[in-house]
Amino acid sequence: MLDQLSWKVGGQQGEGVESTGETFAIALNRQGYYVYSFRHFSSRIKGGHSNDKVRVSLQQFRAAADYTDVLLAFDQESIDLNVGEVRQGGIVIADAKFNPTAPDHVRLFTVPLTKLAEEAGSAIMKNMVSLGASACVLGLPIDIFKEVVEERFSRKGQKIVDQNMLAIQSGFNYIKELGGQDPEFALKPADGTRRLFMMGNDAISLGAMAAGARVMAAYPITPASDVMEYLIKKFPKVGGVVVQTEDEIAAMTMTIGAAYGGARALTATSGPGLSLMMEAIGLSGMTETPVVIVDTQRGGPSTGLPTKQEQSDMLAALFGTHGEIPKIVLNPATPEECFYMMGDAFNLAEQYQCPVIVMTDLQLSLSKQTTEPLKLESVRIDRGDLADKNAVESAAAGEFKRYELTDSGISPRVFPGTKGGLHHVTGVEHMETGRPNETAPNRKKMMEKRMRKLHGVEFPFSVERTGDEQPDILLVGVGSNIGAIGEAMGRLKADGLKVAHVQVRALLPFPTNLLQNAIQDAKQVVVVENNATGQLRNLMSFFNVHHDRISNLLKYDGTPFLPVEIYRYCKELV
Repeated sequence: MLDQLSWKVGGQQGEGVESTGETFAIALNRQGYYVYSFRHFSSRIKGGHSNDKVRVSLQQFRAAADYTDVLLAFDQESIDLNVGEVRQGGIVIADAKFNPTAPDHVRLFTVPLTKLAEEAGSAIMKNMVSLGASACVLGLPIDIFKEVVEERFSRKGQKIVDQNMLAIQSGFNYIKELGGQDPEFALKPADGTRRLFMMGNDAISLGAMAAGARVMAAYPITPASDVMEYLIKKFPKVGGVVVQTEDEIAAMTMTIGAAYGGARALTATSGPGLSLMMEAIGLSGMTETPVVIVDTQRGGPSTGLPTKQEQSDMLAALFGTHGEIPKIVLNPATPEECFYMMGDAFNLAEQYQCPVIVMTDLQLSLSKQTTEPLKLESVRIDRGDLADKNAVESAAAGEFKRYELTDSGISPRVFPGTKGGLHHVTGVEHMETGRPNETAPNRKKMMEKRMRKLHGVEFPFSVERTGDEQPDILLVGVGSNIGAIGEAMGRLKADGLKVAHVQVRALLPFPTNLLQNAIQDAKQVVVVENNATGQLRNLMSFFNVHHDRISNLLKYDGTPFLPVEIYRYCKELV
């Protein structure tokens, strides 16, 4: 029996690949298994190869497996593109409709998926037939799908529910008659514990709500749109509102307006949208208005690879704005971190009165994975330095010093309508009251005031180090690469190597001292990132983090790292 299983379904986009994978993954998650599901899909609505790779195990993994045990193919292209990763003796279940062929190293089960679906009620249910076939191969009872099927189709009536369950049963029976049940592929039973199953975008959305955000302005863009779509459904229940704007420029400026009005406000975008927002992000910094921007990285440049993995927005997030402003850039690595870090983002934005960019990547944003219960009670709300009521009311008319020069660089803030809090707001350089003033002495004082906010600051959570002291290899990662790095470490340790891992969770303010201390005892340092130019490694050099033996492992083909890729690279170094 298997401790873990790698299962993949492939076909043309629009023929049920996503729903097949999701039904399979949710059903297994509810049995108490840990599930990691990553979907490969085209940047078009219909057509083009799509697949969903689901890893099911008795322990938590945060990356896709290096191999596939069972491939479910709706067309020959799915076999041709994916059979190379099916392990020796693995299984391919394919629709008889297209007369499938497969190489000798796999066992091919040709099943009339479409015909059986038609007999159950509709050809569209071939995905349900395929689930039944998979269940039989894996030694799973079909009852595990019943709850998910009922949730998905009950609104269409009991007849539709029954037809779908009949389709599942027909696939199960067909494989059983073929003798396809094999103890080698049976999964060990799970503990039955119910856990959450969500993608990073879900956790981002929940984290924003828990942090008190009540306004979102955004323009749809893959892979960030799920945040907006989720909050469109949920915000009204807590008195919030989502506005779909005409473009990303409007989204950013509307977010600034809402935040200035006193709301906790956010927007969510990807690389192209982040580029369009840059001028307005500068306005947020100049007016010292706290906003949160979620950037879900994808392949670039230009339209690039809208539905593929990349981590190439780092330099843009840090340095994209014209001029210089204090800015915070955070980098969660798991759905749990997405949730809790959104609370940090809103608190930091208001404490330092500056824009905060929360950077995820497509793999983290869209992969669905088993997630431990989220602790709402641990989310605290800190609205920063709000002006004392008496101090505001005593200010002379129109003379409230919204941008008062302070040792910390942080000035008391007021919300519109506060008696005595009248002040000027402009993107032009200004005095303490906000009135425009472009003189050299004033410019120098106000520039230094703003930049003092984050001078010398390093957040304690910015760097987390795990593993051995004085390691042979230390791996540095950011974002969703945490999963593949963790597995590669386990394999390297099994080979007798001393290994450590440093996860970078904040890029600005850059954790120079924390990172230098974390890597200095390593014999070799490997920086793992999904881009072509080594942006994280270059940032380390720019911010004076040095090591005598440091190298880059880069991947920029649109696919996430597999554990074996990191393992092999490190083995070649030692």
